[in-house]
This record gives sequence, C-alpha cells and structure tokens, in this order.
Amino acid sequence: MLDLGNIEEPLFVFGGPYSNVQATTAILAIARELGFEPDRIICTGDVVAYCANPAETTAAIRASGIHVVMGNCEESLGFEQDDCGCGFSEDSACDVLSRQWFDYTRQRITADDKAWMRALPRRINLSMTGQRLAVVHGHLNDISGWVFDSTDHRTKAAELDLGQCDGIIAGHCGLPFCSTAPDDRLWLNAGVIGMPANDGTPRGWYSILEPDDHGSIHIRIESFDYDHATAAAAMRNAGLADGYAQALVSGLWPNMDVLPEKEKQGQGRALEAHSRIWPDIQSQSLIA
Repeated sequence: MLDLGNIEEPLFVFGGPYSNVQATTAILAIARELGFEPDRIICTGDVVAYCANPAETTAAIRASGIHVVMGNCEESLGFEQDDCGCGFSEDSACDVLSRQWFDYTRQRITADDKAWMRALPRRINLSMTGQRLAVVHGHLNDISGWVFDSTDHRTKAAELDLGQCDGIIAGHCGLPFCSTAPDDRLWLNAGVIGMPANDGTPRGWYSILEPDDHGSIHIRIESFDYDHATAAAAMRNAGLADGYAQALVSGLWPNMDVLPEKEKQGQGRALEAHSRIWPDIQSQSLIA
C-alpha cells in the first residue's frame, strides 16, 4: 500500500495502457501539457495486455515516474503465473484470446520489468478536501473483480466499507463512469487508454480530480485521440488477434463476455465527456 497523504492540487488518473505505446505516449504528453507533475499522475494498472508493444509501454510508464497500482496483469507476469488473471470465464472468447497476448507479452518483458511489477502497490490511499480515497485496480478483495456503472450499490458499498474510505477510484472494467451510492460515497472508473470504451469510437479515456474552495472535488472524465491506426497495424504485424486490432479502429470490442446487460446495450453509442461535483447537493453533467 502507498499513502500519498493529503492532495491539494489536481490529480490526473488513467488506466489500462495495455501495451499500446502510441496511446501511452499520447496520454503522458497530454498530462505534461496540462501541467501535471509525475507525483500527481496515477495509473490504475494493466500497463501491459492486448497490444503489440509491452516492453516499450512498460519502459515509457517506468521512465515517466508516475504512480502505478498493480493490475492483475502485473500480478500475473510479475509472479510468473500461468495466465493473465483477468477473471474471464474459462474457455470464453476473452479467455481464449488472452492466452495469446499473455504468452506474447511474457516473452518480451524483462526480468527487471517483472521485478518492478511485483513491487507495485495494490492500493494507493490519498485524501482530497477531507475525503478519503482508495485507488485500486479491480476492487479491494479481488484485483480482477469487475465493477461497472450498473453494478448494484450493495456491492460497491461493501467494498467502500472494506476500504474504510469515502470513495474508490478503479480500473479493470474498461469503461469510464462516475457513480455515487445513496449515501453519496463515490465509485469512479477513470477510464482506460489502450483500448476503446466499446462506444464505436477509437478514443481513450482519463479523469481529472480537482479540489475546489468549497470542500468538494470537481471530477472530469475526458476523452482523447491518438494514432490508433499505427497501434492496430503493429498488432497485425505481430500476428496478434485481429479482433482486438480491429477494435482499436472500430471502437467496438470483439466480444462482450464480461459485460452486464446494461453495458452491453451501450455498445456503439458514443460516450460524452462529462463532469460532476462530489460531494455536493447538486451534481452536473457537462458535454466537453
């Protein structure tokens, strides 16, 4: 566990570089252009996965000096496990496809990269405007646990109770969202950069948390464009599964095995950047 203490400046958060060095280079450049120092940038894990450049992506993240939470891919590769530990059902389409990129990635990262992955924290704690936040990959009691916007409040509340916190920032599920329970505790998925959000566009997603002078946090979920065509071509040239390569271009996942019904219904519907004030009596949603 890593404790960053009280954060009084804006925080930049993203997840899932997924071996996509083009998206990784782009997001790090965006963070720099916005004035974020490395100690105010957090990645929610899965630095490596589907795409063609695991070594280069890992090198870029390590060189950046940003904070990184251990994802299930870092856990599996760092501790020399047999599969990615993604939580896919055995022999599902996701499970079958993951075996290919996992073997591909394992052959290309170094022993030093694996040691770095083993040393990553499984949780990062911080506070902002008096709110206690925990940054994790999946959820607290399962690094590859799936939590979506439609996941019931009881499940989220149980995790928040376990973490003894007011809000959780997570990754893993691949879809950005910001939701609050009836007691106004927060669950934020900051979005991922290395694969699209299954919304029919090739964009990646990230979040910014900015404290205000009134004791609240302004949360913005933003999209960005990058050279997805080159990332897709690199996957094809490497002989990786064309379904994920095509997804980088089409913005549609090759399958939806892991998605609840509500999220399945959202396939191909372009997401909008949005923001809200938390905690606050009145929240707002803005189109970027």
